[in-house]
Amino acid sequence: MNILAIIYGLFFIKIGISHFREPEKFAEIIPPFLPFPIILVYITGAMELLGGIAIIYPETQELAGRFLALFLVGVYPANLYMWTHDVPFNGTKFSTQGHILRLLLQLLLIAAALYISGDIMAA
Repeated sequence: MNILAIIYGLFFIKIGISHFREPEKFAEIIPPFLPFPIILVYITGAMELLGGIAIIYPETQELAGRFLALFLVGVYPANLYMWTHDVPFNGTKFSTQGHILRLLLQLLLIAAALYISGDIMAA
């Protein structure tokens, strides 16, 4: 098993679980034009759990890596909404630098997912 895939998968499993334990804090950053924020939090949490589990196993890494990369692109609008509307996450407002770091982390997570999937090769 690939140690990077295990660490990456465990990260997503942990985040996915937190969506079920504390859905309110994630619902705060869902743009108001989207309906049923708590249900969306549960759906995204389930997707993170499934993606996190699937990326750990070599047999499903290719598909899981691609799925998680697309997933991360798909959920970024919530982070962008949080940034452009100065919405706090779990009671904390991020600075501009914090939002930029969050964007860079998102890009790093996308690249890591594609690396684990085999779509990006190491130099």
